[in-house]
Amino acid sequence: MPPSSLGAVLLGGLLFATPALAVTATEFDARLTQAEVEAAQQAWGEALVQIATRYEEEGLEAAREFAGEVLDAAYGYDLGPVLFKPTLAGAPHNFRTTRDGALAYFVGHDAAYPDDAGFALKPWRSVEIDNAAITISGDMAITQGSVRMTDSSGAETVVDKSWAFQRDAQGDLRIVLHHSSLPYPGE
Repeated sequence: MPPSSLGAVLLGGLLFATPALAVTATEFDARLTQAEVEAAQQAWGEALVQIATRYEEEGLEAAREFAGEVLDAAYGYDLGPVLFKPTLAGAPHNFRTTRDGALAYFVGHDAAYPDDAGFALKPWRSVEIDNAAITISGDMAITQGSVRMTDSSGAETVVDKSWAFQRDAQGDLRIVLHHSSLPYPGE
């Protein structure tokens, strides 16, 4: 789909790429493009930074509200369970298939997930994504690569990340798998 046919959802100043909304669900081209997938990844990174800055500037409730909006706009919880494996979550909560579980990981402060400190509340300032590969098959794409996050002190955190994106019935691109882990430290 050429860029001129892309529409967008504006969420908190961030653009989430979507197919043009002037067509019906049966008329749009369901095939994903690499540009759409990369735009969705970029929007995810920008959203992470914006959650962190909202927390610093407006407090926990503003960050939680925005994080919920991001989850609703970017993730496919309306399609079914999202396969979400956070970087720093252990048993019994190492797999989060619900919106509540993902929100707890991003902003913490949830009694059901007492070990979550709020990954997105760290003072993130930038996110860079380096895909090792993107595989596209019709309305679904799978990516794997590194995500480099830089905080306000300049410290970097690098995680290995796999995402799967799927186009929903409205033509919007949704994350349906989000797996993150720390790179193998070597010997």
